[in-house]
Amino acid sequence: MILENLKMAIDAIFANKMRSFLTMLGIIIGTSSVIAILAVGSGATQKMTNTFNDIGATTISLTTDAAETEQELITQEDLKVLKSSIDEIDFISPEKQLTGQISSEDSDSRLAALSFGTPDLQYISGQMDSEVLHGRYFNQNDYDMAADVIVIDSDTAEALFNKTDVVGESIQLSLRNSTLNLTVVGVVQGMFSELQGDFAEEGMPVFASAPMTTIEKYFPEEGKIDQSMIRVSETNQIESVSNQVVKLLELRHNQVGEEKYNATNFLNALDQLDQVLGLFINFIAAVAGIALLVGGIGVMNIMLVSVTERTKEIGTRKAIGATTKHILTQFLMESIIISLFGGFIGLVIGIVASNLIASALGITANFTIGSVLLVLGFSSAVGIFFGIYPARKAAHLNPIDALRHE
Repeated sequence: MILENLKMAIDAIFANKMRSFLTMLGIIIGTSSVIAILAVGSGATQKMTNTFNDIGATTISLTTDAAETEQELITQEDLKVLKSSIDEIDFISPEKQLTGQISSEDSDSRLAALSFGTPDLQYISGQMDSEVLHGRYFNQNDYDMAADVIVIDSDTAEALFNKTDVVGESIQLSLRNSTLNLTVVGVVQGMFSELQGDFAEEGMPVFASAPMTTIEKYFPEEGKIDQSMIRVSETNQIESVSNQVVKLLELRHNQVGEEKYNATNFLNALDQLDQVLGLFINFIAAVAGIALLVGGIGVMNIMLVSVTERTKEIGTRKAIGATTKHILTQFLMESIIISLFGGFIGLVIGIVASNLIASALGITANFTIGSVLLVLGFSSAVGIFFGIYPARKAAHLNPIDALRHE
């Protein structure tokens, strides 16, 4: 009987092709919209996650409470003790960010984004690449001697000297109405030219880094460490190292239990970002899913019309022995098939649309078995839910009244 009902349902659907297609349209639109939103949203989330991981999945940001006193301040000696005491710490450095003007004898001054720290800054800085193209990064001796040296990236070198190998050249750095003459000891790989555009254009920033002791020599107030960055080898070490760093600083500054020091990392921010994006994507998908409900109402409407049109057929079937269950199954199966057909068509359209949209955005659409099964399952549930009433109405028709129907 199941096969017979299936055949009858398919015959009924194909007997009114246009009407059946229009009935499916709401299901198709809803299904394709939800699939596209989930796939593109998941792909965008994955790309952002990978970007954050590349930026610093193993980086810890160490800060003090906003109301810290001189006793509570993190010192350069603290950073040395942390690195020597905690084996998992690969690199640790303050990252002082300042903005000034930088120039050479043959160029006009440019807006400069400057980073100051220890030699470990080479592997921690978020502004400059660690790969040295010419010369070297400033070393521990430069740091201890507060040497007047500076490291720039290849984009900055091109902007100031029209070449990349500028080791030994002199650069003028203007800060706080003072001008410092610094010697270039190294040029690292440029990493911002594609994002920032042509660095030869007027007004575009250039990037440089120097020992923190050097800037502190000329501007003692800049010796205050507001933020330090810590790099570990593995992401699974972050939680342990963060706890050790905070406890050790509390012991050194007699601040145990005062919660004056904060060790945060990109993984925490990434988890929060994932949650926010997930909620947003699910909300948009739920809104798109309303089209499925609208499509379900269309299914119910057409099924009621179909029951009215086939009243005499129903009466004839019941007169020759069809039970209420048989009639109920026939019309319910017809409703489910319409919804499933619409779901499959919507799935195909959604996959194609997702790939086109993702390609235009420069990301990869991320399809999951769970999301596909969820959408198809929901479209089937719509067919069942909105098909029950018309099927019950057909099944409970009085055969005598049905046979009399014109």
